[in-house]
Amino acid sequence: MNDQPAVIPQSPPRRTVLAAALAAVVVPLSGCAGSAGEAASAASRERVTPPASEPSSASPEGPAPEPSARDLPAPDAAVPKDPERLADALTRTVGRLRDAIDDWRRTGDPAKGEAPEPVVLLSLYEQRVYRYLARNPAVASRTYGKLPKDVAARARDNVTAIRDLLSLAHPVSGPIKIKVRPAEPADALLAAFRRAERRFGVEWEVLAAVMLVETKFGRVRSPSYVGAKGPMQFMPDTWKAYGMGGDIDDTGDALLAAANYLHASGAPGDYRRALYAYNHSQAYVDAVLLHARQMKRDIRNYYAYYTWQVYVITPKGERRLTGP
Repeated sequence: MNDQPAVIPQSPPRRTVLAAALAAVVVPLSGCAGSAGEAASAASRERVTPPASEPSSASPEGPAPEPSARDLPAPDAAVPKDPERLADALTRTVGRLRDAIDDWRRTGDPAKGEAPEPVVLLSLYEQRVYRYLARNPAVASRTYGKLPKDVAARARDNVTAIRDLLSLAHPVSGPIKIKVRPAEPADALLAAFRRAERRFGVEWEVLAAVMLVETKFGRVRSPSYVGAKGPMQFMPDTWKAYGMGGDIDDTGDALLAAANYLHASGAPGDYRRALYAYNHSQAYVDAVLLHARQMKRDIRNYYAYYTWQVYVITPKGERRLTGP
């Protein structure tokens, strides 16, 4: 486990919180699962301005930053501001990412080890495009119409989810040490999601979306500043009620507990009610369901989300803690 210190702004607990390891836009939101919405992980605060270390634009006259078929995007490859060029870069990135995921599942072994470099770099570029569009709604609205229908639907859901989570972000103050570590293998997590689904009837895609938002599939291991712990960010008292005697830091136990809690709160009959109990925020509920919808549409979206990286906000701007 690596300790990645970052100073992040901090605010008092709120009913509608946000925490995030910052995954998809964020943000893994922390301090959920029965925390009465008073959880807001310091690790998950987002800011609306792109970091200076990650260029968010390229000269309109220059070539699109998306590489040729032989190359992969650099971790800090520029994101175009022009909607037409941005749509072209995103369309090609999505297509190449799908192919890379297919290759990984066919010739690699997602049950062991980390994702291959093409998946990691293409997924990171796509994630950064969505983060940019979430912070620039006018550009986003002009870009959607230039995308193929399926890519536009994917972009709308992801950008909206990220924007929803950003709307919950508030600055916090004081030094905070954020612990991050590699996620467990993608197919090992998938098996754990499906095991929890079989036991409690909560769709695995919903569980995966919650884990994505909360801790970026377990990459963030720090407790929230109000005490929520583990890969699914449980408050200790809620864990006592729904943890079934398991280990709050164990991924399999935490997923079973989350499914148990969501089922007791209304899932699968009423996911909105159940997710609102998990985190008292309609924006959080909307974001989780949008990510879950994408995974239901195409399982490759799960593997893309799996490789999304952890971001935090420091006094000097947005910073990526994981990935290349």
